[in-house]
Amino acid sequence: MVSVEAIGPEPNDAMATGALRTFLRQFRNNRTGILGAFLVVLIAATAVFAPLLVTHDPIRIMVGPRLAAPSLDYLLGTDQLGRDTFSRIIMGGRIPLLVAFASLGSSLAVGVVLGLIAGFGPRWLDNLLLLIFDTIRSFPGIIFALAIIALLGPSLGSIIFVIAITSMPIYARLVRTQAQALLGSEYIAAERSLGAGMTRILGVHVLPNVIGPLLILVSMDVPAVIAVEAGLSFLGMGVRPPTPDWGATLNDGYSYINQTPWLVIASGIPIVLATLGFTFLGEALRDIFDPTLRKDL
Repeated sequence: MVSVEAIGPEPNDAMATGALRTFLRQFRNNRTGILGAFLVVLIAATAVFAPLLVTHDPIRIMVGPRLAAPSLDYLLGTDQLGRDTFSRIIMGGRIPLLVAFASLGSSLAVGVVLGLIAGFGPRWLDNLLLLIFDTIRSFPGIIFALAIIALLGPSLGSIIFVIAITSMPIYARLVRTQAQALLGSEYIAAERSLGAGMTRILGVHVLPNVIGPLLILVSMDVPAVIAVEAGLSFLGMGVRPPTPDWGATLNDGYSYINQTPWLVIASGIPIVLATLGFTFLGEALRDIFDPTLRKDL
């Protein structure tokens, strides 16, 4: 029998370098993708280097300048407790990004594993996993979130858990569909006839084919996660005061919008920029990874 090792390695350095160059070339030609990447990098860098960018202690209560207008001392004014709004917005960006990457990262990892199990496992296990996926997705997201947070209590961990659980079936179903489509392909059958193990089939053929669609889904889901986190914090079911957070600042601004609009504007702008950035980036990745949408073909 011919050994698998006799077949030359498919993913070599030259192919990887060529694929990377092609990706960068196509990405440079996508203006909205460049704008999205710029906004994403800007927001991420602001969150990472937030302690170096703040001008005041974001949780320090000052008696004097309450609901003050923007000035040289307070770039975005102050809130109802005299806290610097600019510093709270800068530090508050860490919470939504942490929730987004932690929840989507964990749901993506679990979804890939369960999707591969459902795609290549026995039929009864596939049906059982599909039943679990459909059960989770049958609950309205916000109602499910409110129920879980009511049981576990409002905290950052509760929000991450809720988003991870509700997002996992989407990634699992995508991986399952792709795995089942490849399962009956001729080259997979040829690999198996040559003695290739399941590890090689999954690592060389299945996972590379689902990376692109998964990246698109994740980038498109980040704005939704940020909106959910901000909405729960707006309702008082997110992080606890006095932790800076965009949703909590938006709630404070809504309560005092008749006195000053700066709190609402200051907390709304970063949410809008984050949504536009990740959406533009996701659309650019979709145009690149989906051959039917490429403009250079």
